[in-house]
Amino acid sequence: MHIVHTIADLRRALKPATLRAFVATMGNLHQGHLDLMQIARAKASQPGAMTVASIFVNRLQFAPHEDFDAYPRTLERDCELLAANGCDVVFAPSEKDLYPEPQVFKVHPPAAMADILEGEFRPGFFVGVSTVVHKLFNCVQPDITVFGKKDYQQVMIIRRMIDQMALPIELIGAETRRAENGLALSSRNGYLSAEERTEAVQLSLALKAMIAAVKAGNASGQLDVAAIEAQAMQTLTARGWQPDYMTVRRQYDLSLITGVCDEPLVVLGAARLGKTRLIDNLEI
Repeated sequence: MHIVHTIADLRRALKPATLRAFVATMGNLHQGHLDLMQIARAKASQPGAMTVASIFVNRLQFAPHEDFDAYPRTLERDCELLAANGCDVVFAPSEKDLYPEPQVFKVHPPAAMADILEGEFRPGFFVGVSTVVHKLFNCVQPDITVFGKKDYQQVMIIRRMIDQMALPIELIGAETRRAENGLALSSRNGYLSAEERTEAVQLSLALKAMIAAVKAGNASGQLDVAAIEAQAMQTLTARGWQPDYMTVRRQYDLSLITGVCDEPLVVLGAARLGKTRLIDNLEI
């Protein structure tokens, strides 16, 4: 496995590739990331195909009060894990390598997609995500890219960016890897205390309860989405959480529904447990 730090070295390493399968990460890898790499490896099975992972903590998607400086950097361990899971090239640029001058050209996804849910509580987040992902796509020039569906809104926005920009990339959305108790794996789970880690599963349980209520409401013709969302918020608040949102949306564009709906839906939640903010979602 090659580890490169500059765009020029990356392009030299990838020049012989007949197909490129790419996984973008911020490092501090867990099994969910490795699942993405294994999917990329399976897709890059033809002779001469190469798999690529990036490791870059992107300042552009962190607000001033967020945990950019504290975000764990575990490059040596990450590279060992990637090598063991079929990665051919790791691109681990410094900020100076990827942003040699201030990144004043940015990708601004439309407000209807980017200023709701995560974008409402993290203003500018998806501008930072879209900008770095587009730049990484330009550096790697992948044929295939794999993103985890735990970041549901992010996958939707990147998929639409690929379509709108006519990028010749196939995006694969990978299912969320969970612990045995149902907790979605996340790099931020490392911030949780042992007691909080036990409690953290309540977020996914609240989402499951929302699904049950949605199905019951659809079946009876009496679907009250606002009441279902309010009940989920109250359930978590009563347990000491600080929920930002617990919501039912259309899968296609994350738009609101107001009554009985037979389209594919998704329930999404974001809530703070102690000092750690967790997100999760489940498709219906």
